[in-house]
Amino acid sequence: MPRLSRALAAAASVVAIGALVAGCSGGSSGAGATGEPHEGGTLTYLEPQTWQTLYPPAGGFYPNGGVINNITDRLLYQDPETLELEPWIASDWEVNDDATEYTFTIRDGVTYSDGTPLDAENVAANFDLFGLGDPDRALSVSEAINNYESSEVTGDDTVVFHFSAPSPGFAQATSTINSGLVSNSTLERTGDEFGPGNAAEIIGSGPFVVSDEQIGTQLSLEARDDYDWAPPSLDHQGRAYLDGIDYIVAGEDSVRVGTVTSGQADIARQIEAPDEAQFDADGLEIVAAATNGVNNGLNFRFRNPLLSDIRVRQAIIAGIDRQAIIDTLFSDSYTLATGALASTALGYVDTSDSYVYDEDQANALLDEAGWELNGDGLREKDGQTLTLTFNEALPQPRSREVVTLIQEQLAKIGIGVELFPGDQAAQDEARLSSDTIQVYHSMVGRADYDVLKSQYSGDNRNSLLNYDTSDESYGDQELQDLLDEVASEPTEEGRAQASADAQQRMADEAYILPLFEEPQVFGLQSDVKDFSTESVGRPSFYATWLDR
Repeated sequence: MPRLSRALAAAASVVAIGALVAGCSGGSSGAGATGEPHEGGTLTYLEPQTWQTLYPPAGGFYPNGGVINNITDRLLYQDPETLELEPWIASDWEVNDDATEYTFTIRDGVTYSDGTPLDAENVAANFDLFGLGDPDRALSVSEAINNYESSEVTGDDTVVFHFSAPSPGFAQATSTINSGLVSNSTLERTGDEFGPGNAAEIIGSGPFVVSDEQIGTQLSLEARDDYDWAPPSLDHQGRAYLDGIDYIVAGEDSVRVGTVTSGQADIARQIEAPDEAQFDADGLEIVAAATNGVNNGLNFRFRNPLLSDIRVRQAIIAGIDRQAIIDTLFSDSYTLATGALASTALGYVDTSDSYVYDEDQANALLDEAGWELNGDGLREKDGQTLTLTFNEALPQPRSREVVTLIQEQLAKIGIGVELFPGDQAAQDEARLSSDTIQVYHSMVGRADYDVLKSQYSGDNRNSLLNYDTSDESYGDQELQDLLDEVASEPTEEGRAQASADAQQRMADEAYILPLFEEPQVFGLQSDVKDFSTESVGRPSFYATWLDR
């Protein structure tokens, strides 16, 4: 049986389907290559979950982004190591003093895979949709773009973007997969028409195009022979080296690991920590790419009555031994979090003093808050037990096991923990209500100050449920104002200060418990050379080649 057929057979019984909008210095592979880079070969890549949408603004879920990153180009390129912005489809750009107007000069000669031009008019149309959305077609506004007002084409190769208020993160936003450029015909599609079954009709200008789709199980990409507009700073230019990529969904950890280590597939994403040791063998390797954003952690829905008392939130924090969780469940690829943001993220502040494990202090805080132990060993007050429901963060590594360990730790201080069951669709719906989920486990990657707003703002993911949609109120208006400042302060210094203040506010109010800096961990055959990731750990196959 051919290698691809064996991999398909192994993966077919364990397909996983899901969705979540979630994201770094890039990882890379291929040290010590024995030959020169050359064209040829189809790479087999295993994903733990299937993609849900190829609409770029909604593409943050890693299975989505892993495709969008390879079929679209962006105006600017963000170096995954330095995080600096560089020209790509835009050969030059300017921003005014208060970051309310951006002017981009568009590179000549770029075309989409359907032959249509990627010109200033098309760029304007892309960002008019991404910045404003279209509710009638169920197309959301990009969370990476703030205060967007309009576009103006001022020449054959020039487009100016106008904003209703400062939007200092826009330049970086144009470098993300959420701003992947697509053809005019693609921009006319509805939300459903960006979903499964339509992948081959999503037209980008990137180095690969979708050639085939088997819904829920496989997506095949092939190299575009005439591609010749990679970021100028890259060593490789012209056509991608690979002939193609087969994305195969293999939901079971053991299948992904076994299929790569046995040589039936080339690379797999989300290698769990206990399996990393299998890639120490000759001919195999691990790439752990940082995600440069909000750390993997717990978000306490403080407007829920069970968590409205800061002493309860502080007790939960003091009752969780984060280092024990890392030591028990994870590897050296995972670093203990010292704040809301990863230490490599823009705006990082060390707030670790607010996250100290102290079981005695946890018990004292609960006693002080009036929660008394009952005969079953649970804390009780006014006839109600202190039992909290956590979600299972399906895209995050070992979320179920993390919550199980937390359950054991919090039981020692009389707090009950339940895990909400269900697939990704059920988890997505449950997270919207603090009556259902009181403690929300999540993370988000983006290499910009705005990542803090993306995670916590009522305008975006609203992870704390600070914003109540029923009455349009905020439980903590000060926090929301700080998050708005992060996205609207025109100067680097102002954004950094607002970010620091927001992080300190969340630490002081015990709104969050950061657990660890989450990497994207890939296991691969050592003859896969020059595999790399973009700035939040999504695979980049443009320069990858097979040393065979």
